[in-house]
Amino acid sequence: MITSKPKNIDEYIVDFPEEIQKILEQIRMTIKKAAPDAKEKISYAIPTFTLNGNLVHFAAFKNHIGFYAMPSGNEAFQEELSIYKSGKGSIQFPLNKPMPLDLITKIINFRVKENLEKIKSR
Repeated sequence: MITSKPKNIDEYIVDFPEEIQKILEQIRMTIKKAAPDAKEKISYAIPTFTLNGNLVHFAAFKNHIGFYAMPSGNEAFQEELSIYKSGKGSIQFPLNKPMPLDLITKIINFRVKENLEKIKSR
């Protein structure tokens, strides 16, 4: 899989098998559509989107996609996320099931609003 530290999200994605690349691109496009002003970067050696601070991170693993929406993103969608393995700020979407792109969109919308509110309160 990852052979060296990627410099951008394209480099990250290309290191995976084609079927995983497609899933990663779906997630990437879902995030871009929900947060068109967000910037892409690599942070912690994984794809990251920022908008007034970190928005979300995601990564591919052998059996799942790790999606990192910060603890607040998980708390806000606790009921919908209950069917997935999760930890503080992390969610595991199994590769053998369809990616919950609608749920990812909801989480992104929540995180965008949350980050914008942080800026307003300063």
